[in-house]
Amino acid sequence: MWRAGAKAKLAALTLLGGAGAAAIATSDDPSSTFKICTIVPLRLIRDSVTAATMAFDYQYSLWGLKEGSIEWLRAKHEVHNRCAYRLQELCFRNGGIYIKLGQHIGQLEYVVPREYVQTMRASMLKRCPVSSYDQVRSVFVKELGEPPEKIFAEFDPVPLASASLAQVHAAKTHDGEKVAVKVQHTHLTDTAIADIATVGLVVNFLHWFFPAFDYRWLVDEIRESAPKELDFLFEARNSEKCLDNFRRLSPHMADSIYAPKVYWNLSTSRLLTMEFMDAAEITDVSAMQKLGIQPIDVSKLVSQAFAEMTFKHGFVHCDPHAANMMVRPLPSSKWNCFGKRKPQLILLDHGLYKELDFETKTNYAALWKALIFADVNAIKENSVKLGAGEDLYALFAGVLTMRPWSRVIDPSVDHLVLEGKDSDRSELQMYASQYFSQISELLRRLPRVILLMLKTNDCIRAVTHALIAYPKDSISLVCNVKAVIQL
Repeated sequence: MWRAGAKAKLAALTLLGGAGAAAIATSDDPSSTFKICTIVPLRLIRDSVTAATMAFDYQYSLWGLKEGSIEWLRAKHEVHNRCAYRLQELCFRNGGIYIKLGQHIGQLEYVVPREYVQTMRASMLKRCPVSSYDQVRSVFVKELGEPPEKIFAEFDPVPLASASLAQVHAAKTHDGEKVAVKVQHTHLTDTAIADIATVGLVVNFLHWFFPAFDYRWLVDEIRESAPKELDFLFEARNSEKCLDNFRRLSPHMADSIYAPKVYWNLSTSRLLTMEFMDAAEITDVSAMQKLGIQPIDVSKLVSQAFAEMTFKHGFVHCDPHAANMMVRPLPSSKWNCFGKRKPQLILLDHGLYKELDFETKTNYAALWKALIFADVNAIKENSVKLGAGEDLYALFAGVLTMRPWSRVIDPSVDHLVLEGKDSDRSELQMYASQYFSQISELLRRLPRVILLMLKTNDCIRAVTHALIAYPKDSISLVCNVKAVIQL
């Protein structure tokens, strides 16, 4: 095992050495790039040590224990916790793409061991790196030729929020308009390629040591999506396309969906200046109720909006976690006699979108329709069309609905409703643990666009759970049915 780890280190160092030399030769800031390339090998060493330690811990902790026994389950739980913490610390120490990876893992509930999900969810959105004001100024000077205090009438040096790839500052233009400025963390573009390569080495090593642990698809997804998410102009175009789709294809609810206006003259691939949104966070029930907005109405709006994007537009926002959505009263709505107002959903962070071709969109819609009506033959037929295979279609249905197969095919009206009880969660976690290797194989087979749809479903489900007293996933499903019928 340790010889394999040494080989992995050597291969990575060779790869990154060549990549570093190329980066220095082509960079317009060689000294800065050289500094980056001296850091990358240190990251690789951390990666290799972490991967080898995790592999050894699993091998040693479970050695000699009968699979499925109480002792084996206890030991497995403990090693999951230890290794999840190691992976978390690796992500924070390396930063950038690694934190994005950790956030992605935290959104794969019931797909990766729950210890990893819980560890990543508890920290990855709260401990993101923060660039210093000097670093922010350097980005402005490089991108727009002047520091922020000259470009704006006011610029708050303390960020409003920080994420894995960028942080956001409040500012005011010389015309008096309040704006939000998204600034990419310095050097992130240069280190991203090397980071993806080193993450790939770790995942490949773990797969070599544990064949059932096959999450190479996750690295492929990050490799494809990261360059797009690092281009803020691409994000800006996505936001405008999203709104245009609602105006053209879903005019009945176009006013209920909003994205901040982009200030194109103050935006580049590493800086994005947008309209400042004075609105409540999507899960802040108390704040929205003070505005006269009912959480149940917001839940319905979120579900309907993403059903429209998925089944009609074929252009889907694939990172709709709570930090990327806000809500405010619909500007044209008035207080009714019950003290309520209609909500308007504000979508943020448009860097990660996926397009569904007509065939995929149609098959995915037909699958949801089959799931709702517990049509076993149609579930199998459309799961196979989407790549699950005839042997794993039942598992695919379970992962998609978060229900065991016995509930998926139950003809009762509420057979897919999740009530958020501890017994529900325990059942699902046991289900995922029992079929871990099969789930890994399923994820390897499925097209990446479907994998992102699974992630999107989980994000929407989490928001829905936070908005209403008990999670009526049937709300989402009803909206899906409506969208299917309208195809």
